Amino acid sequence: MSSNGSKTQQPTLRVIPLGGLHEIGKNTCVFEFGDDLVLIDAGLAFPSDGMHGVNVVMPDTSFLRENQKRIRGMIVTHGHEDHIGGISHHLKHFNIPIIYGPRLALSLLEGKMSEAGVADRTVLQTVTPREVVKLGQHFKIEFIRNTHSMADSYSLAVTTPVGTVIFTGDFKFDHTPVDGEHFDMARLAHHGDQGVLCLFSDSTNSEVPGFCPPERSVFPCLDRRIAEAEGRVIITTFASSIHRVAMVLELAMKNGRKVSLLGRSMLNVIAKARELGYMRCPDDLFVPIKQIRDLPDRETLLLMTGSQGEPLAALSRISRGEHPQVQVKSTDTIIFSASPIPGNTISVVNTIDRLMMLGAKVVYGKGEGIHVSGHGFQEDQKLMLALTKPKFMVPVHGEHRMLVQHARTAHSMGVPENNTLIIDNGDVVELTADSIRKGDPVKAGIELLDNSRTGIVDARVLKERQQLAEDGVITLLAAVSVDGKMVAPPRVNLRGVVTTAEPRKLSMWAEREVNWVLDNRWKQLCRNTGGKAPEVDWIGVQREIEVGLQRRLRRELQIEPLIICLVQPAPAGTPPYKSKAMEEKDDRPAPRHQRNNDRGGDRNNDNRQRRRRSTAVAG
Repeated sequence: MSSNGSKTQQPTLRVIPLGGLHEIGKNTCVFEFGDDLVLIDAGLAFPSDGMHGVNVVMPDTSFLRENQKRIRGMIVTHGHEDHIGGISHHLKHFNIPIIYGPRLALSLLEGKMSEAGVADRTVLQTVTPREVVKLGQHFKIEFIRNTHSMADSYSLAVTTPVGTVIFTGDFKFDHTPVDGEHFDMARLAHHGDQGVLCLFSDSTNSEVPGFCPPERSVFPCLDRRIAEAEGRVIITTFASSIHRVAMVLELAMKNGRKVSLLGRSMLNVIAKARELGYMRCPDDLFVPIKQIRDLPDRETLLLMTGSQGEPLAALSRISRGEHPQVQVKSTDTIIFSASPIPGNTISVVNTIDRLMMLGAKVVYGKGEGIHVSGHGFQEDQKLMLALTKPKFMVPVHGEHRMLVQHARTAHSMGVPENNTLIIDNGDVVELTADSIRKGDPVKAGIELLDNSRTGIVDARVLKERQQLAEDGVITLLAAVSVDGKMVAPPRVNLRGVVTTAEPRKLSMWAEREVNWVLDNRWKQLCRNTGGKAPEVDWIGVQREIEVGLQRRLRRELQIEPLIICLVQPAPAGTPPYKSKAMEEKDDRPAPRHQRNNDRGGDRNNDNRQRRRRSTAVAG
C-alpha cells in the first residue's frame, strides 16, 4: 500500500464515503470509475442535544451535486433510516436515474418520496437474491442475501474493471433467522475463491467479542416478561426492526393481549410489512388506542416508538405526561427492546427515569435478554473475512475506535497492516488491481434540516440557537439622529439571561457602547452625499454596538448572551440626549479601524507592560 506515493496511471476505482465514518448514522457511499458514479445508500442521523430545532442530520452532498450528470444510479442495501432516510431530500437537489433495492426498503422509500413530493424524480426497481444489475459502463452489482435486524437486507458484490469489491452493508450471521431467510454464505465463499480485491465491512460491534446472538434468543425473555405482567405491557423498539415487531405481535396473541400501535413510523412500517407479507397476524389483533382503554389492562399491549428518547416520540411524551391518550400507571410494565444509539444515551436514561418516577416497572439493559444487536460481533467479522479472503480491507460504518479495532481483527485474520485503511468521511480510497491508497479528499460535512425537513440550518443559525439556549438574549433599542447623536436613552431587555448585575448597570454599559461608536466610528460608517443627508450604514452601526457590548459583558460578567441591537434613525437636528454614562471615564483603548479581538488587545497590553518593566529594570 502507498499512502503518499506518486499517482498511478493504472485503472483506478475510487470509493468515497460521504457519511457513516467516525460516527453512527447517515451511511452514504460513492463508487467512481471513469465517468460513472454509483451511490450505495443515503441515510440520515439524528441530532445531538445541542442542535436546537434540528430534526435530522444529512451528509453534505456538494460532491454529488457537482457531479450529478455522472450519477448512473443508486443501490439500497436495506430499509433502515440511516441507509434510506436521506434519499427523498437528495432527490430535490440532484438527479438519481434509477434506484435498485429490496422490496421492503423500496416500499418504505416510495412512501417517503410521495410525502416529500419527489415520487416522479426517479425509478424504483426491486431486486431479488443473487440478481446482478449493471450501472454505467463499469459496474455490475450482485445482491447477496444477508441477515440483519431488518428483513430483506443485502450485502453487495461489486464487479469493477480492477476487481471485485465486497460491501457488506449492515450484517450479522444469524443461523436461525426469524423469517427463514439465511445469509447466502455460499456466494461470499464463491467470490472469496474467485478473488476479492477489497472488503468494506460493517464495524459497529467490532469491540464486542464472540458471535452476535440470534434474533430468536429474545423470544423467551420477552415471553416471560409479558406473561408475568399483571397490568398493561408497553413495549418500545425500532419500528423498522420487522423481526422484533413480528415477535411482539406473536407474543401478544399467545398471551391473549390486544395491541395498540403508537407512533407514526410504527404504524407506517407495520402497515407496509403486513401488506408485503413480512408479518402475518389477524386484523382483530389491533385495537385503536381510544378503544383499548375500555379493555382490562391485563389484556392489552401497547407497541410504540421512543426507544431512543426522541423528544416527540410517543413514549417520550408519555414519560413527560404530555400524551393525550396514555398516562402511566403503577401497574404498567414498560420494556425497552432496543439499545441506545451512541449519542442518545442521555435522552434514553432521562426517559427511563421519568417513567420510573411515575411508578412504572421499567425493564431495560443488556442483562435482561430483551434485545440483541443486528450488527455482527468480532467472530462474525472474522467469519466474513474468512469467507471473502480480501486482498485489502477498509472498515466502515462506525466510530473511530470501532474502525481501528476492526482493522486489528483483519490483521489477526491475515490481512497485512499495510493493506488496511482507516478513513473518514470525504476521504477517497483509490484501488488498483494491486494497490490501495488515499487520494485527494472531497468536501464532506453535514447538512442540518429543521423540523419542516425543507430548510437547511447553517452554522451561524445553529450557533445563535445554542447561544439563546445557554445564555439567553439581550435586546438593545437606541434612537440616533442622522448627524450621529443619541436622542434618547437606550432601552435594554433581557430574556433568559442569568446575571447579578443591576438593570441600571446594564443600561449604563449600553449607553457607553452606543456613545463610543458614535464618537469613534461614526465617520467610517457614514458617506457624505454633498450637502444632502449623509448615507448611514445603520447595519454597521448596530453591529459595532453589538460587538462592543458583547465584549464588555464577557469581560465584566463572564456571560455571552446573544445581543440584538436595533437603531431607530431620527431626523437631523433632533435634540441630543445627554448621557450620564459618559460622565464616567471609558476605560477602553483608543479607537481602532482594524479591530483586534479581546485576546489580541489584552495580549498587546501585556506586551507593552512587559516592555515598560524591562526598560525600568535596565535603567
